[in-house]
Amino acid sequence: MKETDIKRVFRENNRLFSENLNSCKGIKVYGEKLIKHKDKELRSWNPYRSKLAAAILSGLIKINISYNSQILYLGAATGTTVSHFSDIAKDGIVYAVENSPIAVKDLLQLSKKRENLVPIMSDANHPDRYNKIVPPVDFLYQDISQRNQTEIFIINISRYLKIDGQGIIMVKARSIDVSIKPKKVYEHVINELRKYKLMIVDSIDISHYEKDHAAIVVSA
Repeated sequence: MKETDIKRVFRENNRLFSENLNSCKGIKVYGEKLIKHKDKELRSWNPYRSKLAAAILSGLIKINISYNSQILYLGAATGTTVSHFSDIAKDGIVYAVENSPIAVKDLLQLSKKRENLVPIMSDANHPDRYNKIVPPVDFLYQDISQRNQTEIFIINISRYLKIDGQGIIMVKARSIDVSIKPKKVYEHVINELRKYKLMIVDSIDISHYEKDHAAIVVSA
Protein backbone atom coordinates (compact mmCIF):
# COMPACT_ATOMS: atom_id res chain seq x y z
CA MET A 1 0.00 0.00 0.00
CA LYS A 2 1.46 3.35 -1.08
CA GLU A 3 0.27 6.92 -1.00
CA THR A 4 -0.10 8.26 -4.55
CA ASP A 5 1.04 11.66 -5.85
CA ILE A 6 -2.43 12.81 -4.79
CA LYS A 7 -2.16 13.33 -1.04
CA ARG A 8 -4.51 11.23 1.12
CA VAL A 9 -5.11 8.82 -1.79
CA PHE A 10 -3.57 5.34 -1.54
CA ARG A 11 -3.13 2.55 -4.04
CA GLU A 12 -2.49 -1.16 -3.79
CA ASN A 13 -2.26 -2.78 -7.23
CA ASN A 14 -5.59 -1.92 -8.90
CA ARG A 15 -7.32 -0.96 -5.68
CA LEU A 16 -7.70 2.66 -4.68
CA PHE A 17 -8.45 4.21 -1.28
CA SER A 18 -8.90 7.64 0.25
CA GLU A 19 -8.12 8.47 3.86
CA ASN A 20 -11.33 8.92 5.79
CA LEU A 21 -12.01 12.12 7.73
CA ASN A 22 -11.57 11.89 11.49
CA SER A 23 -15.19 12.98 11.90
CA CYS A 24 -16.37 10.07 9.75
CA LYS A 25 -14.42 7.16 11.25
CA GLY A 26 -16.41 3.96 10.90
CA ILE A 27 -18.97 5.56 8.56
CA LYS A 28 -19.58 4.26 5.02
CA VAL A 29 -21.08 6.41 2.25
CA TYR A 30 -22.03 3.87 -0.43
CA GLY A 31 -21.20 0.48 1.03
CA GLU A 32 -17.45 0.78 0.49
CA LYS A 33 -14.95 -1.21 2.56
CA LEU A 34 -13.18 0.44 5.46
CA ILE A 35 -9.67 -0.80 6.25
CA LYS A 36 -6.95 0.09 8.72
CA HIS A 37 -3.55 1.14 7.39
CA LYS A 38 -1.06 2.04 10.10
CA ASP A 39 -2.81 4.80 12.06
CA LYS A 40 -5.27 5.66 9.26
CA GLU A 41 -8.74 4.51 8.28
CA LEU A 42 -9.03 4.14 4.51
CA ARG A 43 -12.18 3.97 2.38
CA SER A 44 -12.11 1.81 -0.74
CA TRP A 45 -12.73 3.88 -3.88
CA ASN A 46 -14.70 2.00 -6.53
CA PRO A 47 -13.73 2.94 -10.13
CA TYR A 48 -17.03 1.52 -11.40
CA ARG A 49 -18.90 3.96 -9.15
CA SER A 50 -16.57 6.97 -9.47
CA LYS A 51 -15.12 8.27 -12.72
CA LEU A 52 -12.33 10.07 -10.91
CA ALA A 53 -11.18 6.77 -9.44
CA ALA A 54 -11.43 5.28 -12.94
CA ALA A 55 -9.24 8.09 -14.30
CA ILE A 56 -6.60 7.61 -11.60
CA LEU A 57 -6.45 3.86 -12.24
CA SER A 58 -6.34 4.55 -16.00
CA GLY A 59 -3.25 6.73 -15.75
CA LEU A 60 -4.12 10.08 -14.18
CA ILE A 61 -1.07 10.68 -12.01
CA LYS A 62 -1.38 14.16 -10.56
CA ILE A 63 -4.17 16.62 -9.92
CA ASN A 64 -3.70 19.91 -8.12
CA ILE A 65 -5.77 19.24 -5.03
CA SER A 66 -4.38 19.68 -1.54
CA TYR A 67 -5.74 19.32 1.98
CA ASN A 68 -7.06 22.92 1.95
CA SER A 69 -8.34 23.23 -1.64
CA GLN A 70 -11.57 24.98 -2.56
CA ILE A 71 -13.40 22.69 -5.01
CA LEU A 72 -16.48 23.23 -7.16
CA TYR A 73 -18.17 19.97 -8.18
CA LEU A 74 -20.84 20.16 -10.90
CA GLY A 75 -23.21 17.20 -11.15
CA ALA A 76 -22.62 15.94 -7.63
CA ALA A 77 -25.45 13.34 -7.69
CA THR A 78 -25.77 11.53 -4.33
CA GLY A 79 -22.18 12.10 -3.26
CA THR A 80 -20.06 9.06 -4.13
CA THR A 81 -17.13 10.92 -5.69
CA VAL A 82 -17.93 14.04 -3.67
CA SER A 83 -17.19 12.10 -0.48
CA HIS A 84 -13.71 11.19 -1.72
CA PHE A 85 -13.02 14.82 -2.66
CA SER A 86 -14.09 15.63 0.89
CA ASP A 87 -11.53 13.13 2.20
CA ILE A 88 -8.73 14.66 0.11
CA ALA A 89 -9.49 18.34 0.80
CA LYS A 90 -9.99 17.72 4.51
CA ASP A 91 -9.41 21.36 5.52
CA GLY A 92 -10.87 22.85 2.35
CA ILE A 93 -14.42 23.07 1.05
CA VAL A 94 -16.27 21.08 -1.61
CA TYR A 95 -19.16 23.03 -3.15
CA ALA A 96 -21.43 20.34 -4.60
CA VAL A 97 -23.93 21.55 -7.21
CA GLU A 98 -26.80 19.22 -8.09
CA ASN A 99 -30.25 19.94 -9.56
CA SER A 100 -32.08 16.82 -8.37
CA PRO A 101 -33.96 17.40 -5.09
CA ILE A 102 -33.72 13.71 -4.20
CA ALA A 103 -29.93 13.67 -4.69
CA VAL A 104 -29.54 16.91 -2.75
CA LYS A 105 -31.28 15.29 0.23
CA ASP A 106 -28.55 12.65 0.24
CA LEU A 107 -25.87 15.36 -0.01
CA LEU A 108 -27.40 17.22 2.92
CA GLN A 109 -27.33 14.04 4.98
CA LEU A 110 -23.70 13.49 3.97
CA SER A 111 -22.76 17.04 4.98
CA LYS A 112 -23.92 16.49 8.57
CA LYS A 113 -20.69 14.61 9.27
CA ARG A 114 -18.61 16.07 6.47
CA GLU A 115 -18.43 19.69 7.49
CA ASN A 116 -16.27 20.60 4.47
CA LEU A 117 -19.15 19.75 2.12
CA VAL A 118 -21.59 22.45 0.97
CA PRO A 119 -24.56 21.03 -1.03
CA ILE A 120 -26.15 23.47 -3.50
CA MET A 121 -29.39 22.70 -5.31
CA SER A 122 -29.00 24.55 -8.60
CA ASP A 123 -28.58 24.19 -12.36
CA ALA A 124 -24.96 24.32 -13.56
CA ASN A 125 -26.20 25.91 -16.80
CA HIS A 126 -26.69 29.08 -14.75
CA PRO A 127 -23.54 29.66 -12.69
CA ASP A 128 -24.65 33.11 -11.54
CA ARG A 129 -27.36 31.46 -9.45
CA TYR A 130 -24.81 30.26 -6.90
CA ASN A 131 -22.31 33.12 -7.05
CA LYS A 132 -23.26 34.30 -3.57
CA ILE A 133 -22.23 30.91 -2.17
CA VAL A 134 -19.25 29.82 -4.26
CA PRO A 135 -16.01 31.86 -4.22
CA PRO A 136 -13.16 31.54 -6.74
CA VAL A 137 -11.97 27.93 -6.52
CA ASP A 138 -8.72 26.03 -6.95
CA PHE A 139 -10.30 23.07 -8.71
CA LEU A 140 -13.45 22.51 -10.78
CA TYR A 141 -14.79 19.04 -11.49
CA GLN A 142 -17.73 18.27 -13.78
CA ASP A 143 -19.69 15.07 -14.35
CA ILE A 144 -22.83 16.07 -16.26
CA SER A 145 -24.54 14.05 -19.00
CA GLN A 146 -25.97 16.85 -21.13
CA ARG A 147 -25.42 17.61 -24.77
CA ASN A 148 -23.95 21.02 -23.90
CA GLN A 149 -21.64 19.68 -21.18
CA THR A 150 -18.60 21.41 -22.73
CA GLU A 151 -20.33 24.80 -22.67
CA ILE A 152 -21.40 24.27 -19.05
CA PHE A 153 -17.80 23.49 -18.10
CA ILE A 154 -16.44 26.56 -19.90
CA ILE A 155 -18.91 29.07 -18.43
CA ASN A 156 -18.30 27.78 -14.91
CA ILE A 157 -14.53 27.85 -15.35
CA SER A 158 -14.70 31.42 -16.63
CA ARG A 159 -16.82 32.38 -13.62
CA TYR A 160 -15.17 30.47 -10.78
CA LEU A 161 -11.74 28.99 -11.53
CA LYS A 162 -8.72 30.86 -10.19
CA ILE A 163 -6.03 31.92 -12.66
CA ASP A 164 -3.70 29.11 -11.56
CA GLY A 165 -6.53 26.61 -11.06
CA GLN A 166 -7.20 23.25 -12.65
CA GLY A 167 -10.32 21.44 -13.83
CA ILE A 168 -11.53 18.05 -15.02
CA ILE A 169 -14.48 17.40 -17.30
CA MET A 170 -15.74 13.84 -17.52
CA VAL A 171 -16.86 13.72 -21.14
CA LYS A 172 -19.81 11.49 -21.91
CA ALA A 173 -19.46 11.05 -25.67
CA ARG A 174 -22.89 9.51 -26.29
CA SER A 175 -24.61 12.42 -24.58
CA ILE A 176 -22.97 14.85 -27.00
CA ASP A 177 -23.46 12.97 -30.29
CA VAL A 178 -24.36 9.29 -30.70
CA SER A 179 -23.58 9.42 -34.44
CA ILE A 180 -19.85 10.17 -33.97
CA LYS A 181 -17.16 7.84 -32.66
CA PRO A 182 -16.25 8.69 -29.06
CA LYS A 183 -12.63 9.55 -29.92
CA LYS A 184 -13.85 12.16 -32.40
CA VAL A 185 -16.12 13.62 -29.71
CA TYR A 186 -13.17 13.86 -27.30
CA GLU A 187 -11.12 15.63 -29.97
CA HIS A 188 -13.96 18.08 -30.59
CA VAL A 189 -14.26 18.84 -26.86
CA ILE A 190 -10.50 19.43 -26.61
CA ASN A 191 -10.62 21.83 -29.56
CA GLU A 192 -13.50 23.74 -27.97
CA LEU A 193 -11.60 24.03 -24.68
CA ARG A 194 -8.51 25.31 -26.48
CA LYS A 195 -10.60 27.99 -28.19
CA TYR A 196 -11.24 29.39 -24.73
CA LYS A 197 -7.49 29.50 -24.01
CA LEU A 198 -7.57 26.53 -21.65
CA MET A 199 -4.42 24.40 -21.56
CA ILE A 200 -4.98 20.67 -21.98
CA VAL A 201 -2.98 18.95 -19.26
CA ASP A 202 -4.12 15.39 -19.91
CA SER A 203 -6.77 13.33 -21.70
CA ILE A 204 -7.51 9.84 -20.43
CA ASP A 205 -9.90 7.28 -21.88
CA ILE A 206 -11.70 5.57 -19.00
CA SER A 207 -13.78 3.21 -21.16
CA HIS A 208 -12.38 0.20 -19.32
CA TYR A 209 -14.54 1.29 -16.38
CA GLU A 210 -17.16 3.55 -17.99
CA LYS A 211 -17.99 2.97 -21.66
CA ASP A 212 -17.51 5.94 -24.03
CA HIS A 213 -16.13 8.27 -21.37
CA ALA A 214 -12.92 10.27 -21.09
CA ALA A 215 -11.40 12.52 -18.46
CA ILE A 216 -9.96 15.75 -19.81
CA VAL A 217 -7.79 17.78 -17.44
CA VAL A 218 -7.30 21.50 -18.07
CA SER A 219 -5.51 24.40 -16.44
CA ALA A 220 -6.54 28.03 -16.65
